[in-house]
Amino acid sequence: MDKKNNTIVVKNKRAEFDYEFLERFTAGIVLWGTEIKSIRSGKANLVDSYCYFSGKELFIKGLNIAEYWWGNLNNHEPTRERKLLLTKKELNKLQRKVKEKGLTIIATKLFISDSGYAKIVIGLARGKKSYDKRESIKEKDIKRQMSRNLD
Repeated sequence: MDKKNNTIVVKNKRAEFDYEFLERFTAGIVLWGTEIKSIRSGKANLVDSYCYFSGKELFIKGLNIAEYWWGNLNNHEPTRERKLLLTKKELNKLQRKVKEKGLTIIATKLFISDSGYAKIVIGLARGKKSYDKRESIKEKDIKRQMSRNLD
């Protein structure tokens, strides 16, 4: 299998609408058995996922990786909590920032890297108010109109 043509990307489209992202990080994920096969077949969902700290380790909750069809007894639990792999410097920075009021860590994208490992893009985010959401809808409409006019 050619690793360079691997374009498996699972996105959390709702996150861009609901949150304003301050910083983004790329993290590795600790997976068991058949989970990587399900991700490679595109059977993952990031919609309600978020990250939290347990001690000095970062975990993701709500990431749904569907059971692998051929997995039989060795299959994994679809919604288990998974550990994320970041450097100690990044973990300390995130842990300090999350203690501030109104900041959270949201998963935005899951992909397979060029080396064949599953990676997840997480973002330090602040929730948008309803008027911020209206503003982002307005910006999206303006961009759409401009692209139509150029065509």
